[in-house]
Amino acid sequence: MGGCTNCTGKSGCDDRKGSMFSALDVALARLYPSRTWGEIDDEIRFGAGIDEDDAAALADELASTLKASTFFRPGAADDTCNYIYVLCVGREPSLVQIRDGEVAIPDELAADATGAAPVREQYLRVCLSDVARFAGVQQVAMELVRDGDAWRLTESPRAGVYDAPLLHRFQRLVTLFPAYDIVHLDFGEISAPPSGFHPGAYPARYGGLAPATCNYVFFPLPATAQTSIYL
Repeated sequence: MGGCTNCTGKSGCDDRKGSMFSALDVALARLYPSRTWGEIDDEIRFGAGIDEDDAAALADELASTLKASTFFRPGAADDTCNYIYVLCVGREPSLVQIRDGEVAIPDELAADATGAAPVREQYLRVCLSDVARFAGVQQVAMELVRDGDAWRLTESPRAGVYDAPLLHRFQRLVTLFPAYDIVHLDFGEISAPPSGFHPGAYPARYGGLAPATCNYVFFPLPATAQTSIYL
């Protein structure tokens, strides 16, 4: 298999990554003047990111362009981003809708209290920063499985997009970002700690690891952290 050195698109990719890193360096320096995770400048961040109106418009355009169901979801209280889920493998009612209480577990599953097979779906999860005009895209698997008297729904993100059924949509998706003045951040390039920054309280809160660059602009959890809820 050829690597980056042998790729005919390497020069263009290098130019794009150079622009990405430049924009990221400028944003981090402005947002974190103390260069410490958790010590964000609230005046700088105000209005600097992608608002919900832009996110909702992008979700609608993605649904049309990618011919897929899309779901806008606000981030959690400690996130610095909102999300768009693009359903790539699965069908509605989707597990995202079930997870968020928009629809009930389908009757054909609910009626089988013991032997129901797991339901599995694949998504592109678009992370839209609300502190800078950055977006990142992850491949996410969701699984709904019977666990005793309850249902367990697990979300498993990966640090990028890898599987063939999702790659074509991913490639089309990122071409829409420039029209919204959004810089795409490759998760493979933002999964390590930024140079010269101090982790602050992050290791004590999240298990001893230093925060990666994505934790400064998107969300605090490690990029591949699984989350589960019971329904």
